[in-house]
Amino acid sequence: MDANEIMVIAMFISFIALLFTGIPVAWVLGGIGIIFAFIGQFADNNLDTITGLDYTTLGLVVNRLWKIMDNWILVALPMFIFMGIMLDKSGVAEKLMKSMQELFGRVRGGLAVTVTAIGIILAASTGIIGASVVLLAVMSLPAMTKQGYAMPLALGTIASAGTLGILIPPSIMLVIMADQLGLSVGDLFMGAVFPGLMLGGMYIAYILTYGFLKPEAAPIPADAKPVNMTTVINVLKAVLPTVLLIFVVLGSIFAGVATPTEASGVGALGATLLAMYNRRFNFKVLKEVMAGTMNTTAYIFAIFIGATCFALVLRELGGDELIESFLTGLPFGPYGIIFFILGIIFLLGFFLDWIEITLIILPLLAPVISALGLDINGYGVVDNPELVWFVMLVAMALQTSFLTPPVGFALFYLKGVCPPNVKLTDIYKGVIPFIILQLIALLVLVFWPQLVLWLPANAYS
Repeated sequence: MDANEIMVIAMFISFIALLFTGIPVAWVLGGIGIIFAFIGQFADNNLDTITGLDYTTLGLVVNRLWKIMDNWILVALPMFIFMGIMLDKSGVAEKLMKSMQELFGRVRGGLAVTVTAIGIILAASTGIIGASVVLLAVMSLPAMTKQGYAMPLALGTIASAGTLGILIPPSIMLVIMADQLGLSVGDLFMGAVFPGLMLGGMYIAYILTYGFLKPEAAPIPADAKPVNMTTVINVLKAVLPTVLLIFVVLGSIFAGVATPTEASGVGALGATLLAMYNRRFNFKVLKEVMAGTMNTTAYIFAIFIGATCFALVLRELGGDELIESFLTGLPFGPYGIIFFILGIIFLLGFFLDWIEITLIILPLLAPVISALGLDINGYGVVDNPELVWFVMLVAMALQTSFLTPPVGFALFYLKGVCPPNVKLTDIYKGVIPFIILQLIALLVLVFWPQLVLWLPANAYS
């Protein structure tokens, strides 16, 4: 092992170690990049051991940051974030909860099904995980507790339903993944539709099965009313405005009428109009939404800057070649290597946020996937079908990162709004079945790539 390889390994170890100190991730990434650049300069001048790296390399960071800020695709990020936060303020979710609870009231586990269905709708309209989890918890946890739901089922349902927004488009994670790998945002959005709906359907199937096998865990409320035409009309009135907004935003992208950036602007405007329609819009709400958008966007772009510095130094040290040679040298075959990579990403999700994995790990893995020679043919309309499929596998694996301790953010969002008697261990027990469902869904995508590639391949035919 030469000095460059030791430096690469030391960079990763330093990054993981410093994460546990509580220092902001952006500072950790940028700081490690700068420190190791100067170490490389010193070693090259005095020991002649490190090749390809000196502190002047950091000057290239400026050019890379300019390219990031000049990227029109990334303009969609703050607009989609604005759309999501404004929808959370618009009162849409409250209307959905009230009407859909009446629709599923006489179904065992109907309230949990309602939470999941609203989670799917919110995922396709907001994509802001923290806001979705908190909103679902505040609206549904008191009602589920009052009806006598088993606490693990209630907590697991809320946490898992709230995280669907990271996968179901318009997902800000998919926008960043497309930018990092030079893929079409539209292809990734279309590729995520069926996997996202499949995962939501699996959640609902599990809830209904659990309620059937353990009736005491998901009781039917005594005051549940039979469904009539008025109930159906109320559901349609609550669902149609949000569904129309989703259709306009995603439909315009899928049809090629608008770019993701243009569609995000339409979505932000539509969410504002919905808030006005529900009489929830005022200057205080606008100020809160804009402040939330600024904070979230600044957090993401700060990590962009730190990750750019970190990745540049890592590549100058030959880190991408080291990782590629290691992975392609494994005696597992192409699909064995993919399973190994997904296992590593799953484990990294216990400690890292999806942003760090997307910005640092994913670009290093893309050349490995391209070099495997996977036989995924018949999708000529899709550029780089292997990468589109692999990105969706990574996205599904990262879905688990919000639910796995110790850094599962959805768990802490949920704990923050739960009654004091609810322990973090109760939440852990509740999310385990849903993590297993996510891993099953991941296996389905591995062996059935058509689920990802069919829609983007046929959308324009």
